[in-house]
Amino acid sequence: MTLATFDRQDSLVRLRSEQFDVVVVGGGITGAGVALDAAARGLKTALVDRCDFASGTSSKSSKLIHGGLRYLQHGDIRLVYEALAERQRLLDNAPHLVSPLPFLIPMFGKDGVIPAKIARVLGAAMWGYDLTGGIRLGKLHRRVTQSEALDYMPTLKPQNLVSGYVYFDAAADDARLVTAVCRTAALHHGAVCANYVAVTGFRCNSSGQLNGVEVSTDGETFTINTSAVVNAAGVWSDELQGLAEGTNPDTIRPAKGIHITVPHSLVRNTIAAVIPVPKDKRSIFVVPLGDFAYIGTTDTDYDGPLDDPTCTTEDVQYLLTAFNHFATTQLTPADVTGTWAGLRPLVKAASSGRTADLSRGHRIQESPNGMVSITGGKLTTYRHMAEDTVDLVLKRLTRSAQAPLALRSRTPGSTTKRLRLRGADGYEHASEELVDHGFSLDTASHLARRFGGEIHALADLIAQDETLAAPLIPGLPYLRAEAVFAVRSEMATSVDDVLSRRTRARLLGRDACSEAADSVAELIGSELGWSPEKARASAAEFQASTEHERLAAHLPPVDILELLHTGVEMSSPGI
Repeated sequence: MTLATFDRQDSLVRLRSEQFDVVVVGGGITGAGVALDAAARGLKTALVDRCDFASGTSSKSSKLIHGGLRYLQHGDIRLVYEALAERQRLLDNAPHLVSPLPFLIPMFGKDGVIPAKIARVLGAAMWGYDLTGGIRLGKLHRRVTQSEALDYMPTLKPQNLVSGYVYFDAAADDARLVTAVCRTAALHHGAVCANYVAVTGFRCNSSGQLNGVEVSTDGETFTINTSAVVNAAGVWSDELQGLAEGTNPDTIRPAKGIHITVPHSLVRNTIAAVIPVPKDKRSIFVVPLGDFAYIGTTDTDYDGPLDDPTCTTEDVQYLLTAFNHFATTQLTPADVTGTWAGLRPLVKAASSGRTADLSRGHRIQESPNGMVSITGGKLTTYRHMAEDTVDLVLKRLTRSAQAPLALRSRTPGSTTKRLRLRGADGYEHASEELVDHGFSLDTASHLARRFGGEIHALADLIAQDETLAAPLIPGLPYLRAEAVFAVRSEMATSVDDVLSRRTRARLLGRDACSEAADSVAELIGSELGWSPEKARASAAEFQASTEHERLAAHLPPVDILELLHTGVEMSSPGI
């Protein structure tokens, strides 16, 4: 039996030489979920991505695990019910990565009065959200006074603020969730996962059915032998399907969403807030994140390069204007410490309209050559999407002469509803144990929320080398040990992998990360066997990317230590 690992070189050896039941193309949350579901059912599973895991949409979401209150208002009750059920499963199965998050909805009126119709609609929506599944958290929404609303967010303008509602949802670090799902699939269920493996073509048998995935990586090409292929490429799904069929499908309507990060001292909300956007019938989230807060999202049609969505000046101004309209503090571009832009892979509707109004439901279809494609959906419902996808894969396999012998007599059901992710076990006492070993409470809590029961691996690294307890980036809570762990155990291969996804340092302090890129490259380069030239190249590539990101939005360079007041101890963010 092959030893389960999460090592890239070991994975490449297996991809070259073994026969798989299913190959999943796309290493975002959807593909990772499919790989875990398939492997947990006993299918011999491989997952590949042409870039890093979660490098697309799945690292650039609003980082919320929620039913979507506005979907309920649009009448999509089934989606909300499904999403709230999945939210609870994630809270149970990944408590180290997913945590409850209260939200404030401030209610504004004219001359201190809220129109009766708006009050009724919002009150009904709150009850509907609770009854649809929000109550699973054990907390019901409640109405709050103006004074209570200001306690939650003191920077709200008191003029026209009448009252508010508080309701409960959840939040997660999206990229770390993807990594945890991939590692669970590999280390617990034998899946083979590899990043930076680009699909270049497909092979079919004499019946025209896919039986091989042609890939390129590290300067070599080879074919992965498989009985089934899942297209989980997100906004690139049409491109991958076209490569397999020689057609030009047009099923995805990309919608761009951007977020900005600012110092929390300028926002001062103790819980997340939902702020209406004047004259746009939309709302934005303002989410506290330790010494920072992030604001988003936009939802606009996008027709640019799929590989390079950027925050524009207009995007940033939209969020700043929306926030400033209801806030006493007035944010400017000079306050923005980080930005991110992602593309939602929305399924095209028959009628045109705003992307914000398109359903976040998912669609699964099988092509004549046997490719199973999963499109649409949202972060919260990834597990359910994966279950539906693997159900279809199994139906295809049981019809095929290539079906694994074990599947010809039975079709196993999904086991992921109660499948805990890597790090969930031992999380409850992880931070206490680190404190007992001399770590500060802030550091122990930070590591526990990111690594759960694997926290001891980080403690062991620090015990072997005390310099790894130092900050990875000045002004941010990540430790040097986290970068080493990312390279040794999480398949990180570059400065960007470490700073953009294994940690979320880039999202919090883009310019600080750029300044520290050379030291990060030196640290991980010794682990990866890099020459000094290769280390400098990885740092330079990251610096060019962050500079491009900053200039695209015409943002000035920002000194986060100055903004956050040098000498103040940093509190740990949730991501």
